[in-house]
Amino acid sequence: MVHFSSNTPRRLVFTGKQQVHIESFSLPELEPSKVLVRMECTLMSTGTENIVFNRLFDPGTHWDNWVKYPFYPGYTAVGTVEKVGAEVKTLQVGDRVACRHGHASHAVVSAADCFPIADSLTWDEAVWFSLAKIAFHGAHVAHYNLGDSVLIIGAGPIGQMSIRWARAAGCASIIVVDAVAERMALAKAGGASVTITGSIDKVCGEVLKAGGGKLPRVVIDSTGNAAVFSAALGLADKFGTVVLLGDTGQPTHQSLTSDVITRGLTIVGAHDGLNTETWNNATIAQLFFTLAASGRFPLAGLNTHRFAPEQCEEAYGVANRERAKTMGIVFDWSGKKGE
Repeated sequence: MVHFSSNTPRRLVFTGKQQVHIESFSLPELEPSKVLVRMECTLMSTGTENIVFNRLFDPGTHWDNWVKYPFYPGYTAVGTVEKVGAEVKTLQVGDRVACRHGHASHAVVSAADCFPIADSLTWDEAVWFSLAKIAFHGAHVAHYNLGDSVLIIGAGPIGQMSIRWARAAGCASIIVVDAVAERMALAKAGGASVTITGSIDKVCGEVLKAGGGKLPRVVIDSTGNAAVFSAALGLADKFGTVVLLGDTGQPTHQSLTSDVITRGLTIVGAHDGLNTETWNNATIAQLFFTLAASGRFPLAGLNTHRFAPEQCEEAYGVANRERAKTMGIVFDWSGKKGE
């Protein structure tokens, strides 16, 4: 294990397929509009980062164009402002902030890209902000109505966030399907009304029963598994909407079925980059922090694993070998045991 001084800026880097290391780096100069943030913790996006780590994507896809080495993984970090640029008026030293940054101990970030964290939230709760933001885009294009019905396929990190947005939006029926039974307690805690453990292509009868004989109006595929798409189409009600929230690395493996035509389905994609003037990194983070601080977006128990950054090889090994047993995998840059 490589050891660095606690004051030395460090970051994680992928140097090739299934190769991760920790390295030191030099911080850029602090420009007038930027701040220096010392990270408390960062959260692994197990879906995205495992696709990248294992190169589980087809040539010519947007994944293939994105992943070049050295590749710096991660996009969700929380920490404390240590220095502010001369023009920064919105933040001051000591402020707790979230930012879309990779796994690193320090970052120089535009002040506009730092989002204040409510004092009542712990670091371990706040660090979910970016995964919540991704799931928000799925909820937004679903156009939920009060009392709506939704089926969420997958109860991993993005699925857990999707459950909580459906609850916050006032959905009356939130059915969750996953093959991993251990994930269902967190799904229930997040607002699932019915949980079904099993393969998605074999649960139509149970979904119908859970909906009182009616299929849900909205189906959200949070898995990123190309094989799920066809089954998802068969589980939406007439004139229903199927949301592709999980981003597969193998889109050519996704197949349409006759359900699209015979039941007039709408298929809509949702992605992290689909920001608008109204809903973007800053506004969604603010909404997430507001709901989480008020108890309307429960986050307790979501973090299942914690690693020192120097344990990065072990962390990605666990994320690959024991995916079903993991939820939130946190890198602790503070050196403390967590909150």
